[in-house]
Amino acid sequence: MSDTKPKKNADLPVRLASAIVMVAIAGTALWLGGIWFDGFIALVVGACLFEFCRLILRATQNAAIRAVGCILAILYVGAAGLSLANLPVAVLLGVIAVVIATDVGAYFSGRAIGGPKIAPKISPSKTWAGLIGGMILAGLVSGSFFLYNVGEIRFSPMLFVAVLIGSGLAILAQCGDFFESWLKRKAGLKDSSNLIPGHGGVFDRVDGMLPVAIAALPLWALHPA
Repeated sequence: MSDTKPKKNADLPVRLASAIVMVAIAGTALWLGGIWFDGFIALVVGACLFEFCRLILRATQNAAIRAVGCILAILYVGAAGLSLANLPVAVLLGVIAVVIATDVGAYFSGRAIGGPKIAPKISPSKTWAGLIGGMILAGLVSGSFFLYNVGEIRFSPMLFVAVLIGSGLAILAQCGDFFESWLKRKAGLKDSSNLIPGHGGVFDRVDGMLPVAIAALPLWALHPA
């Protein structure tokens, strides 16, 4: 008798291929800079907004809530796009690295340790152990970027602040993830769209980046010269 159960990670090749394409496009746009990078950010913002508003429209039939929700979505995603377009490249890379570190740290620590869920009705896979693991790795990455920019290994109060900022941004990234998960449950959808094979939609890929990006610009503005 043949096994009809879907194989675990059967879509892994598709996910890897899509990830490579996404990294290549984003990396090329960042390398070209200028109008090319601004155009890339605009495309991402536009796609994310379309998916965001689609989820809102599916989540409720109330016209007033729909209108207010879409206006807030425009402000939320627009602020994140504006921030990403105006951050220095080195800071932008640090922001991206912190968000990736949050996901990686949360994934591996969550799987290895398990334990209590944060909000099982919203995102059943998210655990407190995963959040702490994401915060730790994001803090280490943030501290590493600080040391790289300083140009030497030097322990100082500012290094401690950099680690704390990275850990705090990890919490924001997880909040962004939870928010989209909550909205998708309200809308009755698994993904924000099927635009990216194996990954869902653009909103699914940048949900954690949005609040981090919004926070990054004022944090950079307050950064001592």
